Amino acid sequence: MKPAQKVVWEDRPARYRRPLIQAIAVALASIIFIGLILIMGIRDLRTIDRTLMGFLENRGQGVINVVERLAQENINTLVQGQQQRHDDTFVPLAEEAFSPQRLLIRALVNIGREVDTNWKADRLSENTLRKMVAEKGLWMIAVFDKGGRAVFQSRSLPSSLAGSQGVEGGVAIEDFARLGRDGKVGFIALRRRDGSGTIIIALDPKGARYWGLKVAIEKAIGELGAGQRQNLLYLVIMDRQGKVLGSTGRGPQTWRPGEFHLPELLDGRRKIDSRKGVWQGKNILDMAIPVTLNNRIEGVARIGLDRSGSDTILRENERNMLVFMAFIAAIMLLAMGLLYFNQNRHMERLVEITRQLEKAERLSALGQLAAGVAHEIRNPLNAISMASQRLKREYLPDDPDKVRDFGILTGVIRDEIRRLNGIIEEFLTFSKSRRLELREYSVVEVLQKIVNLVQEEAVTKDIALETRWGEDPLVIPMDVDKLQQAMLNFIKNAMESISGAGTVLVSAALQSKERLVITVSDTGCGMTPEEVERIFNPEYTTKEKGLGLGMTLAHEIIRGHGGEIRVKSEAGAGTAVEVILPTEIRKS
Repeated sequence: MKPAQKVVWEDRPARYRRPLIQAIAVALASIIFIGLILIMGIRDLRTIDRTLMGFLENRGQGVINVVERLAQENINTLVQGQQQRHDDTFVPLAEEAFSPQRLLIRALVNIGREVDTNWKADRLSENTLRKMVAEKGLWMIAVFDKGGRAVFQSRSLPSSLAGSQGVEGGVAIEDFARLGRDGKVGFIALRRRDGSGTIIIALDPKGARYWGLKVAIEKAIGELGAGQRQNLLYLVIMDRQGKVLGSTGRGPQTWRPGEFHLPELLDGRRKIDSRKGVWQGKNILDMAIPVTLNNRIEGVARIGLDRSGSDTILRENERNMLVFMAFIAAIMLLAMGLLYFNQNRHMERLVEITRQLEKAERLSALGQLAAGVAHEIRNPLNAISMASQRLKREYLPDDPDKVRDFGILTGVIRDEIRRLNGIIEEFLTFSKSRRLELREYSVVEVLQKIVNLVQEEAVTKDIALETRWGEDPLVIPMDVDKLQQAMLNFIKNAMESISGAGTVLVSAALQSKERLVITVSDTGCGMTPEEVERIFNPEYTTKEKGLGLGMTLAHEIIRGHGGEIRVKSEAGAGTAVEVILPTEIRKS
């Protein structure tokens, strides 16, 4: 069985590998475009991050606003209770009014218990008392024995008390009460259960203000609801001196230098200061917010909010953004690839058209040259032909030995003149091949006429000439003479490729409603791919005689009909030429 033949030439534009845009330019454009998308994505992520941080800042500010409102109510209650003590009239206070006062008393009682513990352990001294007074914002701590004599005291007694006559020459509690009525100090007296002594803790107006703020803020923090405590990791409120007024959670109790802009916060130039950080293994937003009470900035609140929820949102948006960018990048790369492919294809087409135009110009010049050569050479050839005939007829030698040589020479002259005439005819035919006169005609009739014409020659060469087509005449628009000439060239070339016995098959059939295919196949010597690529070039020929314009002429005729030519050949396995013609005249 004959192996499948390989297509090594097709009459279609060749695909050159010369790109319109260099690969590096396409890659650079892609990188720039992806970079722009990446920059836009990063900007969007930063915008989302700022929005989420702004939300957390607003939440922190809301918590501080609640604390300020509750603390202000507690301060007002303390002031109301203090005023009630100095009024001559008695107005019963509600239970809520006693709560801040009880907290204040409880805080001072705790200090007294601490002093009493150190007294019992014999660790108490006046230096210890002075240190406690400085740390806790008190005016004085004094320890008296059961006779009213001062055992330890953080400062000297006021002159108004130094000379008073108390119990057993000491100072009585009523003496401190007199100072309170004078508006100088407030105090609390704690008597030991065994009656062995008394501890006096006194507050001046400055200390009273500090402890009032501390109690009010601590109570306010304790009253925060579950809604305000959500995501709240710690809250620490400090006064202007850095003392803690109240706190919740395990947060930092001191300020490190440079953490926040404290001077700007305390003088009201900055409403909030925040930074991202990590606290106890959690991502937080650490904020510093001024605390305003009695229309005065009393300190700064440091609040830490868990930002894991916002980080989750940010990561989700980042993931979506990356997916979106990857999708856009893929579309962009696909578009660039298609553009690259399209531009290269158009460039190749342009190169092919340019090549065809150059070829057409060369062929046109060759046709014009052929017409001129024909006119210039035909007349001398006719004269030479007539002269050679006269020589053969009138000047035959008398010597019998020279008659044979004379006949050979005149035969050579006659054959060469005939060959020159054939060359001139090829030129003339080639120059006129583009002028087609199309009309509807039967393809089968044209092919049958050619087969009848070469049948005798085929029989002489022991070549079987076979045909294959139906009864359908296969009528298409054609220039009958030109198409007959083209097909004759294909069939004669097929016969010439066979040395010895062989077969040439001519067939015709409709490929579709718009296309008809004529096939001329042979069992000849076949061609190499290099030979197939060159068979339609005017300057290429394998014949010893002639110019080799037959295939070029056939090629031009088929193209003039709007058709295509495909050559399938394999060295040693024969050749098949497919001529594809349109069944209708194409409208331009």
